[in-house]
Amino acid sequence: MSSSTMLFGQKMKKESIEINVNEAEKKVDIMVGGDLFTRYMYPDNIMKPVLWPVMSPEGNMLTRSYPLINKEGDRTDHPHHVGVWLNYGDVNGYDFWNNSEAIPQERKDGYGTIFHQSVEKAKGGKGKGVLETNSLWKSPDNTTLLEEETTFKFSAMEGMRIIDRTTSLTAAVEAVDFTDNKEGMFAIRVSRELELPTDKPTELVDSHGVKTRVEKMDNTYVKGDYRSSEGIEGGDVWGTRGRWMKLSSEINGEPVSLVIIDHPSNVGYPTYWHARDYGLFAANTLGQKALSGGENELNFSLDQGETATFNYRLVVASEDLSDAQINELADEYAKK
Repeated sequence: MSSSTMLFGQKMKKESIEINVNEAEKKVDIMVGGDLFTRYMYPDNIMKPVLWPVMSPEGNMLTRSYPLINKEGDRTDHPHHVGVWLNYGDVNGYDFWNNSEAIPQERKDGYGTIFHQSVEKAKGGKGKGVLETNSLWKSPDNTTLLEEETTFKFSAMEGMRIIDRTTSLTAAVEAVDFTDNKEGMFAIRVSRELELPTDKPTELVDSHGVKTRVEKMDNTYVKGDYRSSEGIEGGDVWGTRGRWMKLSSEINGEPVSLVIIDHPSNVGYPTYWHARDYGLFAANTLGQKALSGGENELNFSLDQGETATFNYRLVVASEDLSDAQINELADEYAKK
């Protein structure tokens, strides 16, 4: 097996990947070169399986810590934004996107939950690893609406990590409607350093979990910026379409790029970007009405037994990737 791979016209050293399943703690650790890269986890209080945290090649956390751990300076909004996840805001009328332990019991009947069922495969290797899982999308009365089969393919090389997620959703009831909704679909909530600088007041948490309203934000270490495949930058990317989006910044002196790449096989390709300055970075292929200002609308549905498959690539790099580099990664992904 080769110890290097060709990328961007040069050989890049592959790094070993270990995948360690711990069912007792409801987690699977994905290790690169002996260090934690990310963790597939499904605790009872998150309402969906997620990847959290996601670490850069140099060991900086790229995902927001809140609400799982208290990190001074984290925003306290949207407690359902945890790590990297895939779900949707309107499935047969139930909101899977916004569900969290912050929802009061008297309102729970409007929210759906994704329950992890099993790990089917967990295998590491030189430069590559794979994790296969099964989950169920359930309504509040415990009816299974969708059966989910997901494969995560991990790639690791010097200065770069790649997660390719393939999720197949099969309708378990007579009809499953994904009514057009802006809350979706493949998403990551990033650390403060990857947010876009802003002067808007907000609530921040300290290391003890105490929330404080801050009228003027300290942007000293906040250097995030978006750039789309169409050349659109900054906060203007929200509601635009494109086959990829980059969020770049710097953390502790490390230049970092987070890139989400859409796949041509996805319903609604090329995706709309539900990408916000405060740290939500999402590709929403199904929600088009709100994101297009009413110009387009996509109400997707599955009959019982029908399956839809969604593919997304997440690239984590220790450099500010160029358009040409990202296009190469996107072209290679499109062939898979």
